[in-house]
Amino acid sequence: MSLRLANKVAIVTGAGSGIGAAIAQLFCAHGAMVVAADVSGRQEEVARQIGPACHPLHVDVAKASDVKAMCDLAVSKFGRLDILCNNAGIAGAIALTADQSEDAFDQAIAVNLRGVFLGMKFAIPHMLKQGKGSIVNTSSMAAIVAFPTLPGYTASKGGVAALTRVTAAEYAAKGIRVNAMLPGVVDTGITQATPKEFLQRALDATLLGRIGTPKEVADLALFLAGDESSFITGALIPIDGGYTLV
Repeated sequence: MSLRLANKVAIVTGAGSGIGAAIAQLFCAHGAMVVAADVSGRQEEVARQIGPACHPLHVDVAKASDVKAMCDLAVSKFGRLDILCNNAGIAGAIALTADQSEDAFDQAIAVNLRGVFLGMKFAIPHMLKQGKGSIVNTSSMAAIVAFPTLPGYTASKGGVAALTRVTAAEYAAKGIRVNAMLPGVVDTGITQATPKEFLQRALDATLLGRIGTPKEVADLALFLAGDESSFITGALIPIDGGYTLV
C-alpha cells in the first residue's frame, strides 16, 4: 500500500469514535502522525489501538484556549501541521424551531460551527508559515436540504459549508486548501441515537438504500487531505448515498 500521507502531520477532532476515529486510523495507516482530539476521553483508547503515530488529546473544540493549545502541540510535538480535520460535532436537541431551547441551539452552534472556526483560526497561521496546508471540514447533507426538528444542527452545518467556502477563497493564493464533506446517514453514535422513525425516513430517501460507514467517509477525508486533490478547494462534497440527488 502506498503511504499517501507519509511524513505529514494531521489533527483530527472528534477522534474518539465514529468518523473521527476512522479518519485517525486511516491517516496513520497512510503514514501520517495524528493528534487525535476529543472531549469524551475515548480518544485515549483510539490512540492506544493505533499506536505511537497517534497522540491523544482532550479538547473542547468550543473553547479557544483548548483549540489553540491543540494546534500548538501538533507543531511542537511533530514539527509542523499539514492537515486539519474539523470533524467534532453533535446532533443537538430534537425540537421544532419555536420549541427549541436557546441553550440547545447555542450548544450546537458552539460545537459544530464555532469549533470549526476556531480550528481554522489557530491552524492556518502554522500552515501559512510553511506555505501549504489542507483543511477538511465535516459538514452534513443537512447543510443543503431541510431536516425538520433539528434547527441547531442544520444551522450549524450550513454555517460550516459557508465558512468552508469563504476560507478557501481567502487562503487559496497562500497554498491552503479548504474543503467540506457532507455526509448523509452514516453508522455513528449520532445515528444510533436518532429516533427510528426519523432514521427510516432518511434511509427511504437514500438511493443506495443503506447506511454509510465511517470508513467510507474517512476515505473521502484521505483524498481531500492528500496531494491527489491538489486542484480542489472550496468544494462541498456530498457523501450521502444519493440522498440529495433527487
